[in-house]
Amino acid sequence: MNDKESVLIKKIKDTFGDDVIDTTVFRGEVTHLVKISSLTSILNFVKTDPSVRMNCLVDVVGVDYMGEAKRFEVVYHLYSIQKKHRLRIKVRVGEGETVPSVAYIWAGADWPEREIFDMYGIVFDGHPNLKRIYMAEDWEGHPLRKDYPLRGFKDQLNPFGVDKETE
Repeated sequence: MNDKESVLIKKIKDTFGDDVIDTTVFRGEVTHLVKISSLTSILNFVKTDPSVRMNCLVDVVGVDYMGEAKRFEVVYHLYSIQKKHRLRIKVRVGEGETVPSVAYIWAGADWPEREIFDMYGIVFDGHPNLKRIYMAEDWEGHPLRKDYPLRGFKDQLNPFGVDKETE
């Protein structure tokens, strides 16, 4: 383990203890799986702590693990411009659970959170403008969920789709 990994692991685990569920290192990049209840505290800490200094939110993405109890994962990819290290923070989200918005920590989280909401249906509490950005407001379903039919649902614009009653 190099010094960067050591700081990213030790500092966060020492500060947040049991709120860090799991930590992995792959190809020199540290990933922490954390509890939803401490997500904003951890992200605020890694942004402001001088030894970590994650001042760049690179991306926020959603993942669907259909069939698992906590079906979804929201993943935050962070980078420190000054320290030149990367960090990944993940939270597991069950169907119907919400995730606190981090748009007030990083303004750049606004659109990725809206994209995740639109494509997966995950709601971000406290988001300043949570609405669909790709699909029409009256669109039923969330296209990146694994249970969404590949041909879409049948309607007047898509006669070759799947009937909603059969799903």
